[in-house]
This record gives sequence, C-alpha cells and structure tokens, in this order.
Amino acid sequence: MSRLSLRSSGLVLTSMAMLVVAASCSAPQSTEPAGEAPGEALSGARDTVSDGPPEARREDIVDTLFGVSVADPYRWLEDAASPEVQAWMDAEDAWARQWLTREGGDMRETLLSRFRELYYVDTVSPPYRRGERYFYSRSHADREKDVYYYRQGEDGDEVVLLDPNGMSTEERNITVDNIFPDEEGVRFAYSMSENAADEASLVVVDIASGETLEVLEGAKYASPQWTPDGTAFYYTYLPPAGDTPIDQRPGLAEIRYHVVGTPQSEDVLIQEATGDPTIFVSPYLSRDGRWLLTYRQLGWSATEVTIRDLQAENPQPVTLVEGRDALFSVTPHEDWLYIHTNDGAPRYRLWRVPASANATGLQMENWQPVVAEDEDAVLEGVQILNDHLVLTYLRNAASEIRIAALDGTPLRTVELPAIGYSGGFVGHPDDDTAYFSFQNFVTPTEIYRTQVSSGETSLWTRVELPIDATPYEVEQIWYPSVDGTEISMFIIRRSDAPRDGSSPTLLYGYGGFNVSLLPWFRASIYPWLEAGGTYAVANLRGGGEYGEAWHQAGMLANKQNVFDDFIAAAEYLIANGYTASDRLAISGGSNGGLLVGAAMTQRPELFRAVICAVPLLDMVRYHLFGSGQTWTREYGSAENESDFGVLHNYSPYHRVQPETPYPALLMMSADSDDRVDPMHARKFVALVREHNSSDFPVLLRIERNAGHGGADMTSQAVEYSADQFTFLMRELGLQYP
Repeated sequence: MSRLSLRSSGLVLTSMAMLVVAASCSAPQSTEPAGEAPGEALSGARDTVSDGPPEARREDIVDTLFGVSVADPYRWLEDAASPEVQAWMDAEDAWARQWLTREGGDMRETLLSRFRELYYVDTVSPPYRRGERYFYSRSHADREKDVYYYRQGEDGDEVVLLDPNGMSTEERNITVDNIFPDEEGVRFAYSMSENAADEASLVVVDIASGETLEVLEGAKYASPQWTPDGTAFYYTYLPPAGDTPIDQRPGLAEIRYHVVGTPQSEDVLIQEATGDPTIFVSPYLSRDGRWLLTYRQLGWSATEVTIRDLQAENPQPVTLVEGRDALFSVTPHEDWLYIHTNDGAPRYRLWRVPASANATGLQMENWQPVVAEDEDAVLEGVQILNDHLVLTYLRNAASEIRIAALDGTPLRTVELPAIGYSGGFVGHPDDDTAYFSFQNFVTPTEIYRTQVSSGETSLWTRVELPIDATPYEVEQIWYPSVDGTEISMFIIRRSDAPRDGSSPTLLYGYGGFNVSLLPWFRASIYPWLEAGGTYAVANLRGGGEYGEAWHQAGMLANKQNVFDDFIAAAEYLIANGYTASDRLAISGGSNGGLLVGAAMTQRPELFRAVICAVPLLDMVRYHLFGSGQTWTREYGSAENESDFGVLHNYSPYHRVQPETPYPALLMMSADSDDRVDPMHARKFVALVREHNSSDFPVLLRIERNAGHGGADMTSQAVEYSADQFTFLMRELGLQYP
C-alpha cells in the first residue's frame, strides 16, 4: 500500500498528495448563555421515565412492483401529522434520551463539559468587500448564534449588521441562513427560516438605517443576484407549499426579477417553471450587470446554460450549453466568458469565449482552451481576482491553489501550511488583497491575508481551541475495493497507538452527489481521540475527490460500489490491526445515512455500533417525500423497472432480515427536516427493533427545532455531540476522560 504520513508535531509532510456527523469548531449557535446546561428547555418536558422503548404496531401492507412483492409494515409511520405517530415519536425520543443519560452517567456529563469548551469559541470568517464596506461573521464564546458584521473600510470600526440572537421567541425559532449584500454595500438581503428548515423567506434591509424594507416569500432556493445599483435583483422563486404534491413542488421553481419596494406580485418572470421536479433553475448576473446567465441543473451531473445581453435593446436568451452530459460553470469577466467544465475532461478544464459573440460564435467549437485537464488533480474551482485566475485543485483529496494569468499561463502555486483543505480565495474581483482559510485534521482553521499578484502572505487570524494535537498523526492510505479499485482513506489516531486490533475506531463516509470528504478540522472528534479512539474517513466512489468519473462510478446502477468501498475500508482497518469488528463503529448522515444503513444491513457482523443521521433508507418510496424527486438523477426512481431492481436490492429498509443480530444503532433525526423526510428514520428503527436478535440498543433521538443540517444553537450542538459520543464510548468500551 502507498502511504502518506502527517504528524502534528511540526506537521512533517512527505508530499503534496466534507451533510457530516462530526461538527466543526464553529458550531451552530442560541440565546442560552454558555454556562447553562444545554437543551434543558427543549428536552426537559420529554424526559418521562419508561421501562423500555415504545412498541410500533405492524401492518400487513405489501405492494407488487414489477412482479416483486414489497412489504412495507410500517408505512403508517410516514404520516408525521398523525397523533399516533406524534405520540410514538415522543416516546421514542424520551426513551433514547433516558437511555443516553442513564448509561452515560458521569461520562456524559464530562463530555457535555468538554464539548462546551470546544464549541463555545470565538471565530471570524474571511471578510469580503462590497462598495466601501467589508462584511464578515463572528461566533462568540458567550453567544449561541453567529453574528454578522461590517466595517467601513478594511480597518474601520466593527458594526453589527445582523444579530440572530434574540430574534427567536418561545413559539418560533428563527434561523438566519446567509446574507447577500448588494454590490455597493448599501442594502443586503438575508435568508430567514424557522427551525433551520430549507423553506425560507428573503428579508431586504437598508444597511445605514437598519430598516427592513420588505420580506419576500418563496425563497427556499433563492440566492439573490443584485443589479449594480442595488435597486433590484434576480432570484429563484418557489411558490410556498400549497396543493401541489410535495414530490412535484420543485418543478414549480422559476427565475424572477424583483425591484426593491414593489409588490412581489409584480415581479418580472425571466424563466418559467420547468414542471420537472428533477431540474433546478438559478440565475447569475455579472458584476457589471450586463450578462444574465440562467442555469438548468439536471441532477449533479449535467448543466444547461443560457445567456442574455441586458444592454441589448430586446434581450433574448441565447443557448450557451444544452444537451451535454456534463457540468458547466460560467464566470463573465470583461468581454469573456470563462467556462469551467468536465465535458470531455472528468477532472475538469477551463475554456473561454467572447461573451458578445453571436449565437453561432458561442458554440463550443469556438471556445478557446485556457487551462487543460490535469491527469493527477481535479480542478475544483475557478475565480477571477485582480485580473488573475485563482485555480483550486484537489490532489489526493487535499487542496492545492494555483495562480495563472487570464490566458492560462501558470504563474505560481500558493504555499499552503501543510497538506489540508482550503476553499480558495475570498476577495473582490478588483482588489489585489484577498484572504484564504486553511485547516486539516490536526490544525483548526487559520485565515491568511495574501496579495494575488505577488503572493505575499501573512497569518490574519486563527481559531484558538483548548486542544493538544501533538499526540496525533494522520495517515493517508490506499486500499483495494471489491473490484480492485484503489480507494483513499485518512486515519487519525495517537502516534503511539498499537496496531493490535484493540483501538475503538469510528469510520465515516458519504459517497454521493459529487461531494468530496476532505481533511477538514473536526473539533468533535477530539474527545474520541483523547479517550484513545481512532477516526477514519474514506473517500468513496460517488464523491468528487477524483473527478466526475469517480462520481459516476458511485451513482445510479453503480451505487453498490459505494457500499462495497465502505465495507472494504472496514475490512482494511481490521486486517491491518487498527481495530476489530467488535470495536468498530460507523457513522454517516443524509446520503451518508443511506451508506451506513446499507452497510449494517449487508454486513451486520462487521460492525459493533452505527450512528445514522437524517438518512434515506426506504429507497423504493424516497422519491415521494421531501426533496426526493430532485435526487432521481443520482439514485434512479422505483417507478422505472430497471431502477427499481437496483434500488430494492440495496434499500436498507428492505434488507432488514428476521432474527438477525444487528449492531447497536443510534438514529439521529430532526423534527423540521424538509429535505430528507424523517419517515425514513422512523420506519427503519421500527423494523430493525422488530427483527433484531442482539441485545444491543436501537435508539431514535429526535432533534427539536432542527432541519436537515441540524439545529442552529450551540447548546443543541453540544448535547447532540455529547449524546453521539456517549453512545459510541458506552458501546465500544471507552471511558472519558
């Protein structure tokens, strides 16, 4: 096996080779002071004592799909509005919290204290300029939610722009998802939701006065593109929930033009709804306001793009890309369109074409090559700052940043502190000054100030955390999957830990939607490491770590490759003495929840414990709930016979077998998840508990006032992580401290 070693003492590096369960050091935030016990107001009313988990009645429901009998005994648990289902959920959650409190004992209290130290910290994001103002956010050690600020000039006084702390009431928990200042820094919009759900409103504010100018509904997918004068913006509008079936609702999204201060009913329709819930639509406006791009995103593998010249007398859309099985991202700059794509290049390349060309001139045969595909690295992102290209690459699942001239001529490679992750530069396109962040498993986030033209760089700020990373090392290894494909994996553990199979190990994965799992710092794993545990992250097919071919090798009919890769990671860890099956736990969330659900139902003997968060598990009916229709290009649909055979074969809910000793299961659900319907978690827990022949616990913990990405309060993040690691340490025999 080839091996890459990182050691935290001096970070000795031999070469330049993230929907997660583990929280980052900048945890979600609330209005409870840091000193109070987390979650008391939320969970206290549900802490009723019970003698055991609630029973779930079984129904004899069997569908016949393409000649196959498909049992669904817990379909009644799909209806969250039912009083019976609500009562069952309350009882399940109460039992899970009671078990965690009882079995965790003093260790859980110690973990709560440790996670407060790790999550209630002061951090700051890189600033970005709009007009004369610089915008950024801070987390504060004494507040629950991030606060948004600006400075008048780079060195001006700090002014509060928006403080979500105090916006909530006992009846409504208000979440601020993002802010969108206009180009001159005069106004800004922010996305506001309840309970961190995806469903959102867009609030427009005058910065100088702080006055709220208007509130727009239907902003679930909105990301406003401001006109240069800040009087209007383009955005994606999705009508609020009505009579349309939930699975068809994404097909109602349309692109609109809104003038600030006018009724939303007077918005100008730019692109009508597709009627196809598998297609996303979104706008992008060039900074000078001339070029309007409209995107049609067909799943996570294909894009169609049109362009309008808004300076023309009668702007009409001209097709730039259509009917290509590839991804395209377009950046207008001066009179050029820079086109980042994997078309004919699975690891991506960069083209350009004159924006003012006529329809014929915009065709692909007239595109000019700028940056060729790199056979050893994935061109993950492209930015244009101070007339330079900033090219962000992934090499062996770690970041590399290169600077080039606008014609693609290489200039230099940015010197990063070590092997790790950096998301590219943050800066204004006209400015030479920019910022970039850096982190890895043993380095909390650092932010550097740099000059694009010269490369002069200095440390701007770093996150200070009460951890000592020096005892730990990070290895990157490659192991063979079932079909011989080499898969990379990061392993984090004490440098003096024996390789005798004795170390309790937590294996994490995702494997889908072109999402890359990179060497991000995870504050949440440090209590696990401090207790003597090992943490591993596998870069499975279906992700984006090694380009589009890697993604496609783990989607649709190839989805079983992802589960095989994950199971092979577990077998590698066991065969090479890192752990043993009775000391191995797995975790994953969302698509990663599907991953661990498939792994535990296909190879239950291989694992001792499973944490499954906000998952997809019933793959026969997933497309009927939440945002499921938008994922059919990734998974397929059981309404198609060929897809049905694949989905039914690996669907975890349908793989649960009678009288099977399953590993301990902690299911982490959220009551306001409107992306992946919590029905998956409910049905799976009921069925596993019915058929489980082991004595290991099956728990369903439900996060209140939380969406798919979790709650937005640090106190809840603290309790969430403490419960996860209480469960893991209790089941795998670790003690903390």
